[in-house]
Amino acid sequence: MKTLILIPVRMASVRFPNKPMALIDGKTMIQRVWEQAILSNLGEVIVACSETEVYDHITSLGGKAEMTNPNLPSGTDRIFEAINNYSNISHYDSIINLQGDMPIINPADIKKVNIPLQQGFDIGTLVTELVDDQIKDVNITKAEIEWIKKYKIGKALDFDKKIIDSINNEIYHHVGIYSFRYETLKKFISMPPSKNEIKRKLEQLRALDAKMTIGVSYVKDVPISVDTKKDLLKVEKIIKSL
Repeated sequence: MKTLILIPVRMASVRFPNKPMALIDGKTMIQRVWEQAILSNLGEVIVACSETEVYDHITSLGGKAEMTNPNLPSGTDRIFEAINNYSNISHYDSIINLQGDMPIINPADIKKVNIPLQQGFDIGTLVTELVDDQIKDVNITKAEIEWIKKYKIGKALDFDKKIIDSINNEIYHHVGIYSFRYETLKKFISMPPSKNEIKRKLEQLRALDAKMTIGVSYVKDVPISVDTKKDLLKVEKIIKSL
């Protein structure tokens, strides 16, 4: 599939201001995410940003960046605005929304988010195992999955930060990376937030409530999201150990 990877970032994080430019063993966080996206060899990579500091940084590295409105409500809105500034969007089969706070994500896992689109789903995403101490953790999003082929491809039935009760299906740790076809992304952005999305504060429920299908691929590891300076130190320790 001809793929365009977009990395939405903003500097105004409440818990970690200026996070994209935070240094991790000598490189900025956004540089590390951008480099992992490049290593996936899926295609072009664009950083969708709202500050000139990030734009100038990425372009100085030889990368591509698009300026977006700083007041957009979500990363999905940010990537949509970025691609609408991009003239060749109709040439792409897949648009990947890669979070800008996953500096050590496995490039092979980025590739796997395209598998659901290849299988005919409207949207693709990733899941991994949910270990015991995470089941009650409300900071972790859980996904209820109906497997089509176990640990290969499945259908997402529900998402929640609370415990999901399921008899016939299985619960996994959701990894918040998404793939869309352009028309699907356009439709998603055009819809208002759904009741479940507002109640649970999970954007992907807008798609399920609208009867859009979300397919999942399985990955072995959870990519660490850097939400705090403590997370950053943890990632830096891992990088230095490699």
